[in-house]
Amino acid sequence: MKRTHASTLVATAVIGLVVGYLGDLAVVAAGRPALVPPLSLGITLAAVAALVVAFAWPIRRAVKGTAKRRVDPFQAMRVAALAKASSLAGALMLGIALGMTAFLLTRNVIPNLDSVWMALATAAGAGLLLAGGLLAEWFCTLPPDDPDAEHEEHARA
Repeated sequence: MKRTHASTLVATAVIGLVVGYLGDLAVVAAGRPALVPPLSLGITLAAVAALVVAFAWPIRRAVKGTAKRRVDPFQAMRVAALAKASSLAGALMLGIALGMTAFLLTRNVIPNLDSVWMALATAAGAGLLLAGGLLAEWFCTLPPDDPDAEHEEHARA
């Protein structure tokens, strides 16, 4: 499994930004109030980021050689997949929250400051999820193989 590229994360965040802005625009155009994420969403995203890093920590210890017991390779792969999914979800949610914030700040009518702060809190939680996912991916990365070992040992029949 390859690590997540920055271009993928930027593209996902831009898609989220467009969806967040146009989604709020469509809701308001239909005569309904603008969507505002609750404060608990930002807190939940930050808590999920902490859990992802906590799941990846034993794998990091095993990679570094400081762990007492071996890590199940299936567990390591699941944590790596969770880390990748968390980084992508964090980028998407960051874009959506920033799109909602941009929509609220570009209106002719001054929005309620609570709604702007809640959207920014969601963006902060999503940023933490993105960073936690990338950190967990890095924790699950194996060091490169020793190239000198291949030259020393010869093929045997």
